[in-house]
Amino acid sequence: MRALIFTSLTALVLTTGIAAAQQGTGPVASACASDLAKHCAGKSHQNREARTCLEANKAKVTAACKAALDSTGPGKGQGKEQGKN
Repeated sequence: MRALIFTSLTALVLTTGIAAAQQGTGPVASACASDLAKHCAGKSHQNREARTCLEANKAKVTAACKAALDSTGPGKGQGKEQGKN
């Protein structure tokens, strides 16, 4: 019974984490919500599509969104390529 409960809780935690990543709940998603809707509607948070679109439209996004893009991602302590030069 304990194993079944543990397995169920583990599955719930993993599913919740994956859903959060897919929805984009990080600092860029929060700071750039209106910019995503305006400039990148329909872009997925998977495979960096939304971030790539925001970076391509950086001259058009809000100051808060620019700050989030500049302070996160590869080389900034976050992102897939953390620690690579």
